[in-house]
Amino acid sequence: MRSAKPKFGAFNQGGVPTIACFNRASTPLGVDLDALIAAMQTFVDQYVAPVWGTPAKLVKSKDYLKGAWAMVFLDNADQPSALAYHDLTPDGMPQAKVFVKTTLDNHDLVSVSASHELVEMLVDPATNMMTTGPDANTMYAYESADPVEEQSFEVDGIPMTDFVYPAYFESFRTPGSVTFDRMKKVSRPFQILSGGYQIVFKNGKWSQVFGSKSKRKRFAREDRRGHRSEQRERAAKNRLKRADPKRIGR
Repeated sequence: MRSAKPKFGAFNQGGVPTIACFNRASTPLGVDLDALIAAMQTFVDQYVAPVWGTPAKLVKSKDYLKGAWAMVFLDNADQPSALAYHDLTPDGMPQAKVFVKTTLDNHDLVSVSASHELVEMLVDPATNMMTTGPDANTMYAYESADPVEEQSFEVDGIPMTDFVYPAYFESFRTPGSVTFDRMKKVSRPFQILSGGYQIVFKNGKWSQVFGSKSKRKRFAREDRRGHRSEQRERAAKNRLKRADPKRIGR
C-alpha cells in the first residue's frame, strides 16, 4: 500500500491573510468571542504588524474558509480534529489552535493564549524558522511569544500576550540599545524572562531552555500536545525522514 503524501502549506507569504476564527469548544471561553476577535485585530494592527510587517484580517466564521488561515478554539489537545491536517487548514494554510479547557486548567487566560498563538503564527506561519544565537552550537526557534510567556498587556480591555521584537533574535545588539519586546521587560537579545522559555535545537535534538526553575516545573505539568513546540519537533522529524528514509522510526 502506498503511503499518503504529506500535506504542505502553500500560502502566499507576500499577501495579507484572512484568518477565520471559529469556536468548537464546549467550555466557555471566559471572554466574548466577538470582543476577543476585535481586540486581536487591534493587537495585530497597532502592535504586531508595525514591528514585524505581518498584517492580517481576522473574521468570525463557523468553519474553515476557502483560502483563509484559521484560528480554531477547541476544548483539549486530544479533541477530534485537534491534530488534523498536520496543523494546516484543509487548503494547506496555517492555523492556530487554542485549547480552551487546557488553558483554563493551567490557570491561564484564553485571550492571552489566543494572542500568543496568533503572533507566533504571523511571524513564523510554517513553524520552520530558526536562527543562530549566543551559543554557536545551538539553533534558536523563531517563537515570538515563548520567551516572554506569562507577560500580558491590555488591548481594548482584554489581556493580550507580550511578544518579542525582531531585534531580540539579533545577538549583535547590546543590552538596552533598542526595544526587545512590546512591554520592555527584556533588556538584551535572547533573554528569557522568568515565566518564559525558548525552543532550541542542539546536538541533533529539540529541547527547551527555561527562564526559571519554577517555569520548568510548571511546563512539565502542562498538557502541551498540539502546541507549536510539539509541532516544530514533529515537522523537523518529518523533513529529516524525507531527506533520509533510513532514519524512519528513529
